[in-house]
Amino acid sequence: MSDAKITVRKLSVFFGPAQSLRWVTMDVPRNRILGIIGPSGSGKTTFLRTLNRLNDLSPNTHIEGEVLLDGQDIHHPNFDVVGLRKRIGMVFALPVPLPMSIFDNVVYGARLSGVKGRARLDELVERSLKAAVLWDEVKDRLQTSGMRLSGGQQQRLCLARTLAMEPEVILLDEPCSGLDPISTAKIEEALTVLKAKYTIVLVTNNTKQAARVADDTAFFLMGEMVEYGATSQIFTVPRDKRTNDYVTGRFG
Repeated sequence: MSDAKITVRKLSVFFGPAQSLRWVTMDVPRNRILGIIGPSGSGKTTFLRTLNRLNDLSPNTHIEGEVLLDGQDIHHPNFDVVGLRKRIGMVFALPVPLPMSIFDNVVYGARLSGVKGRARLDELVERSLKAAVLWDEVKDRLQTSGMRLSGGQQQRLCLARTLAMEPEVILLDEPCSGLDPISTAKIEEALTVLKAKYTIVLVTNNTKQAARVADDTAFFLMGEMVEYGATSQIFTVPRDKRTNDYVTGRFG
């Protein structure tokens, strides 16, 4: 698939003797939003964490198959893992603002990567906060602690911090799970704009959210990818009865 940003072939993931993913094969197209749905324990987060090798941090992890980023095998011994995590940023379910100002939260990773100069940092903060749909709410209090923001604002701050690293891919693991509908709508608004520049993979337990924002959707069940296709097809004429049962609320 020529427009694939990430190519996954026969991916299996084991934690000790337990197999979390089985033979997942898919192409993740660039500049689109891939939604990953499925009940708890279906392997969604394991799949997401495999894409930037966060599963490496878990003991006794064993991975089979291939994950290619722009055609390069991310599990090759010579592949730069630190560089990979700059190229593939991640936003977690619970926002974790650092105990510092909003400004310093946004530029924390960029500074560690060597970005310097007040003008450059100012520009990076404004651009990242605007992209995360947060700028208008905080532009007059950038020196206020990020810990004082609401939960929805903290999640968008974490998104801005990821964007400030100028990644190519953004992974989001249930980023709206604890947010109210207004905050959720702002995150979704940001994502639909961001896909013009980034490839986005969104794990969500909210099937309605996937239906709203994802261009493509993959349904995972018990460690297997049951079905993958255009979101409109998955939600209206799924090929597998299990997919239909899940998206219509019969289980999960």
